[in-house]
Amino acid sequence: MTAADAAGLRLALRGLEIFAGITEEQLDWLVSVSEPRVLADGEVLFRDGEEATGFHVLLSGGLVVTKVVDGREEVLTRHSTEEDSAAAEDHDGKPSAAHRFTGELPLLTEGSYVATAAASGPSTTVVAYARPVFFEMLTRCHGVAAVLLPVLAWRIKSSEVQARKRATVEALGTLAAGLAHELNNPAAAVARAAQELAPALERLTRTAQAWGASATGAERTVLDRLAEELDKLPPPEVTDALAQADAEEEIADWAEGAGAERPGLLGSGVSDLGVELPWLLERLEEVGEGALAAGLDHLAALLEIRSLAAELRAAGPRISQLVSATRDYANLDRAPEQSFPVTDGLENTLVVLRAKLAGIGIVREYEPGLPELTGYPSELNQVWTNLVDNAAEAMEGAGVLTLRARSEGVCMVVEVADTGRGIPEESLPRIFEPFYTTKDVGKGTGLGLHLSYRIVTQRHRGSITARSRPGETRMVVRLPFAGTAESCATPAASAGTPNSTDQ
Repeated sequence: MTAADAAGLRLALRGLEIFAGITEEQLDWLVSVSEPRVLADGEVLFRDGEEATGFHVLLSGGLVVTKVVDGREEVLTRHSTEEDSAAAEDHDGKPSAAHRFTGELPLLTEGSYVATAAASGPSTTVVAYARPVFFEMLTRCHGVAAVLLPVLAWRIKSSEVQARKRATVEALGTLAAGLAHELNNPAAAVARAAQELAPALERLTRTAQAWGASATGAERTVLDRLAEELDKLPPPEVTDALAQADAEEEIADWAEGAGAERPGLLGSGVSDLGVELPWLLERLEEVGEGALAAGLDHLAALLEIRSLAAELRAAGPRISQLVSATRDYANLDRAPEQSFPVTDGLENTLVVLRAKLAGIGIVREYEPGLPELTGYPSELNQVWTNLVDNAAEAMEGAGVLTLRARSEGVCMVVEVADTGRGIPEESLPRIFEPFYTTKDVGKGTGLGLHLSYRIVTQRHRGSITARSRPGETRMVVRLPFAGTAESCATPAASAGTPNSTDQ
């Protein structure tokens, strides 16, 4: 660096808020350890997931800070030396000094960069300070920490706010996807039944007229009695698909031989009830050959209508159940704080995440007669969703998810256990830290468990811990019962208990 460059750099650093309080001697040292760097537009300063190597001060131009979350690149913030651009970013409480430096958080936490920073504009100049220099700067230049720490606090708070908003959007997205998936079957059943109902009613009317014209009073009584008996038959306890197919084919062949117009419809309608041909023949013995074909067509049409009505009866309550679970999950039209049974939230979470739990066994171990909790059920539903979703991901579509709820003194204990790959032992003590994640870059923010920790501990006076080994991971949440003034602090870990973390 030439003397002219050093003088220019000295002047630029002196004009920055973060270095405004340092002495001339400290400024001389700062210039001597500076590493200026000019970035082209779009050039990356550092990438998400890379080991943090330096603290960066922006002298001119701008930086855009982004993060890939679930395959989408999101802009977290922009740093700029232009007053107009900086003022536009300050509306959310961003300190003015925050525009002029970045990279301090991963250095202080000995982690990796938590986002990607790239130059924005044709002329961006930054000054880099390596990790050892950054820590020496903090001890040598006391005024730096006085500016840096409030900015650091704002950044952590801002990240949590963004993560909470993102979690809300993701929860609503999960809710919408789960609801759409679960509604598909009953909605399709309603649509199909509605579409088939009109022609089925026309067939019923036509066959009723033909049957009435051809049958005697005694024959009509026989068919009425048969229809009533079929309507009262309980569903078969065991269904043998092969035997049912054989019965359907046998009944259809016989009905076709008797002159029925739709023998297949009769065969499927009767065999679905677990009835075989000999049973049917016995009850139709008193119907003469002249009226038999019309009677079989009318019976087939009647069974078709009953089947469509049964589908509608089954689909309607299922849709109502899903809507009710969705409303309870989202906690719509309710007071913010209330008393509620925690098992309702667990069950609603299973409904919402059913698509992600395909292939995974569910075990429920709920202690009967549990007292209610007082708190914010929609926030706890985010906790349950996060824990169950993590468990499902760890099991990769195969395994057992166990939900437990029991009382323990004045506390409710909720466990979410899975048989997945487990959490690495070295990662276990850090899983509730902000920005810490064991997922690949772009697969998570590192704030899901941190937000769950905040919701449980700060909003509900509870605790959340994790115990894990390959094939068994347990997330344990303790929450105070309704009307309890005490908090549910984590009990001391038992001696010799491996892989436990108490935050």
